[in-house]
Amino acid sequence: MTYGMLIDLKKCIGCHACATACKEAHGTPPGVTRSHVEREVEGTYPDTRLTAVPMLCMHCETAPCVEVCPTGASFKREDGIVSVNKDDCIGCKTCMNACPYGARYYREDERGYFGDTLNEYEEVMYPTMPKGTVDKCTFCADRVDEGAGRSQACVAACPAEARLFGELEDIRSQAEAADGYQLLPEEGTGPSVWYLPNRVNE
Repeated sequence: MTYGMLIDLKKCIGCHACATACKEAHGTPPGVTRSHVEREVEGTYPDTRLTAVPMLCMHCETAPCVEVCPTGASFKREDGIVSVNKDDCIGCKTCMNACPYGARYYREDERGYFGDTLNEYEEVMYPTMPKGTVDKCTFCADRVDEGAGRSQACVAACPAEARLFGELEDIRSQAEAADGYQLLPEEGTGPSVWYLPNRVNE
């Protein structure tokens, strides 16, 4: 099975619950945001529309980050999830430069949110994200590997139920039936994340 995600922009309220839940679940350090929300403004006053656009790794079918990685640290699993082996990552940032979605982050130092002294939670979580390596969204691969029963952190936290995670072909079918789209199709990466357009005001 290959996995994908569908995000309904009509439902997204831009509350950042997804980003907060991701931070809590993975304990990412300062400067590393596997999931975040951008805002797009369309039109001119007084006819404008604000759309919240959740962003994450697109887990591309043709992943440029994987293609350029000199050590093989960036790789694609059989289920389509793009991952980073931190033991092999040399922090060259080549993958970051290759990603057209800005979905990768470099771990600059070992500091936590309160300085050099880490709290108990940071002490537990940070060893999986060592200094000098690259980090990114994993589609909560740990939960995928556990099997059925646990949703992705961002999916479970969304109060508007704007996210759906599942088999990629099902995701694609639902998206195409509702005029869904992928970001930056001109890049030819084949993202596994699809969006349903915000047409609430049309």
